[in-house]
Amino acid sequence: MTTDAPAPQPTWTPAWDRAEGEERARALFAATFESPPDGVRSAPGRVNLIGEHTDYNGGLALPIALPHRTYAAVARRDDDLVRLVSAQEPSGVREVRLADAVPGAVTGWPAYVVGVAWALREAGHAVGGFDVAIDSCVPFGAGLSSSAALEAAVAVALDALFGLGLAGTVVDGAADDDAGRAALADLCVRAENEMAGAPTGGMDQAASLRARAGHALLLDCRDGAVRHVPFDLAAHDLALLVVDTRAPHSHVDGEYAQRRAACERAATLLGAPDLREVAQDADLRARADAALADQPDGEVLVRRVRHVVTEIDRVTAFVGRLEDGDVRGVGPLMDASHASLRDDYEVSCRELDVAVAAAREAGALGARMTGGGFGGSAVALVPAERLDAVAGAVAAAFDAAGLRAPAFAVAVAAPPAG
Repeated sequence: MTTDAPAPQPTWTPAWDRAEGEERARALFAATFESPPDGVRSAPGRVNLIGEHTDYNGGLALPIALPHRTYAAVARRDDDLVRLVSAQEPSGVREVRLADAVPGAVTGWPAYVVGVAWALREAGHAVGGFDVAIDSCVPFGAGLSSSAALEAAVAVALDALFGLGLAGTVVDGAADDDAGRAALADLCVRAENEMAGAPTGGMDQAASLRARAGHALLLDCRDGAVRHVPFDLAAHDLALLVVDTRAPHSHVDGEYAQRRAACERAATLLGAPDLREVAQDADLRARADAALADQPDGEVLVRRVRHVVTEIDRVTAFVGRLEDGDVRGVGPLMDASHASLRDDYEVSCRELDVAVAAAREAGALGARMTGGGFGGSAVALVPAERLDAVAGAVAAAFDAAGLRAPAFAVAVAAPPAG
């Protein structure tokens, strides 16, 4: 006689409340440096609703900030030494002198922290040494922008610590100085690109620093302009399920850089400043395929351009449906985005495809991978009453496929760094 094995139960990754997160960072700081910090600041991870791999192409993206945050407890020093410790890393205290902090000289997670201080100093801001303790509930390696959350938390902490006056304050879930935060976001991008060596665009840092509670951030990646689009799924009896596939994910590898290089090459061949221009120029768009097809890698370039151009269109359509109150109508756009990322941009993976397919079959209105891809997370728009059922179906699909069990979270548009 045989019995069926019990269905796998979903594992949820809750966000800490702010008091818990701040206390965790303070406690780690005090235990490590034997004194209290001067202050604690935090910054959120993000999920992108739609608009993937558009940021470095001058396009549009639509992220929200997550309730999951990274906390940085800091204290000022009288020298140029940076001492760092993280609850997520077993390596103990790391030390870096700012005088020695140049691209290529700092490795691992400290590059993201010291990189922010380096970028601020490069921009002329008087930043000296500091001690910092990091703790975070943003899942690492999940494509939920843990690196940008770390950078943004450190950026607002150093802003307060050294009186830079860029971050302003957050009131009712919104920052009161967007221009200063845009400048901080740009410096965080520079830290990630140059110090950490990750060739990412600027969407993640903008979402962490410039988002607004209860809203999606419509980001124009060409000029940095933002518009806050109301995004309250609960009012429509919906929820956004995040599926952390736990598949390996990293931006510091060749695949991401190859996609970016292909887009830049295609834009050059088309005589355009970026692929946003191709999306906007009907004549250029009409002749793009023929103009690229003669290249040795023409078929690949055609597909890369097609993804970016159609993804920009999908962002515009997504925002239009939200503003028309047709929130359920964004589901097919999410589905189309995933298909484009899987087939034309080739940045999906088995785990992401299983998650998306299982969520749809269980009643999701739409689902897609989110983030850079090659692993990471997927998001699914689901009726609120189906949240547990969809998560259970995805967990069962992973189990049946012999994949490592995923983790789940619920994404609610949260406040920015502060």
